[in-house]
Amino acid sequence: MGNHAVPTFEFHFDFGSPNAYLSHKIIPAISERTGVRCDYVPVLLGGVFKLTNNKSPMEQFQGIRNKNEYGRLEMERFIAKHALTAFQRNPHFPVNTVQIMRGAVLMARQDRLEEYVDAVYRHMWEEGRKMDDGEVVAAALDRAGFDGGAILEGIQDQSVKDELLANTTASVDRGTFGSPTFFVGDEIFFGKDRLDEVEAEIARQS
Repeated sequence: MGNHAVPTFEFHFDFGSPNAYLSHKIIPAISERTGVRCDYVPVLLGGVFKLTNNKSPMEQFQGIRNKNEYGRLEMERFIAKHALTAFQRNPHFPVNTVQIMRGAVLMARQDRLEEYVDAVYRHMWEEGRKMDDGEVVAAALDRAGFDGGAILEGIQDQSVKDELLANTTASVDRGTFGSPTFFVGDEIFFGKDRLDEVEAEIARQS
């Protein structure tokens, strides 16, 4: 990697995006190839949409013939290319992710973000759980080796709520308008289909 500083590689994520889940599944391979660890930054996609006057693709392209169908086709190709066979659409979609995103902030403070992210993504996009129902969330987290009740209690802390809001605002100020969004240093990339460019930029900056 020469004498250069190691570039930063960030994933600004919300559990509610299936494309963010798909990105999450192939990020470890990018980190392995490049030797650069990915920092996960929890943001609230609903907040991003409000701050940027954006809408979800489902809303944005409603009534446009063939557009959403093509999006599904691209997703199927990506899933096949990377053999992401565990993925299934969540029957409760769209899910309000505010509780589980605040949980990500809380778990980052306890150095358990990585295992928390894995567990929540699994329950959301592999097991199809209703992850905006407190009881379902608590039970899912208990099964994954966390104290679900303690997490649901902990996310009521105002500083947790404030940190998620601050992350979201700061991300938008850097250029974010949707999910998944990646930063390599100051370079922004949007969408799972840009991960090849993300990897190339990490190599360029290394």
